[in-house]
Amino acid sequence: MKGGLLVDDEFIHEEERSLTVRKTSLFFAGDGFTVYDCKGRLVFRVDSYGGPNTRDTDEVVLMDAHGRCLLTLRRKRPSLRRRWEGYLGERSDGQKPIFGVRRSSIIGRNSVTVEVYGDYQCSEYLIEGSFGARSCTVVEAETRRKVAEVRRKVDASTNVMLGKDVFSLNVKPGFDGAFAMGLVLVLDQIYGDDLLEVGEEQVHPSAEDL
Repeated sequence: MKGGLLVDDEFIHEEERSLTVRKTSLFFAGDGFTVYDCKGRLVFRVDSYGGPNTRDTDEVVLMDAHGRCLLTLRRKRPSLRRRWEGYLGERSDGQKPIFGVRRSSIIGRNSVTVEVYGDYQCSEYLIEGSFGARSCTVVEAETRRKVAEVRRKVDASTNVMLGKDVFSLNVKPGFDGAFAMGLVLVLDQIYGDDLLEVGEEQVHPSAEDL
């Protein structure tokens, strides 16, 4: 039996890593992301050609800093955005997915189930909380061990909470950061986000915040 799902061992670390995720467009959900480490170095990117129909695409591609395709996320039809599948690298015809993501169909239950295909130590994860509020956690379904979490980001110099277009992705030791970011992309496609809330001030980051 293998360990956790591995997309790329370059993004697995012995210590917890905090990544800064930044949407590259503030107008449409799913319009691209850039992801930086604590030293401001680019780790991942998701390019977009923009436009109001970007979120309606069937595929989203996660790349590393050099443009190498790590994961392809594809919507499973028909699913009304509730079911997505992940493929290693650039998806080709006939390729089998390595994991699937589905939104709970139970009314009042705000959770997402991630099923890993293959012989792994953990074959199922749960994502609990609110992605729209940038407050959700990925846990192993059986052990309840936290492996990643999404949180609002606070400007260290002013102690002001940043807008929802910038947030933190905290990846626990031993968990693949590329897999974690792939799940973030699926959550963005399923839920989108409300960038403007009544009474909420939007603060955009400086280079020091990345």
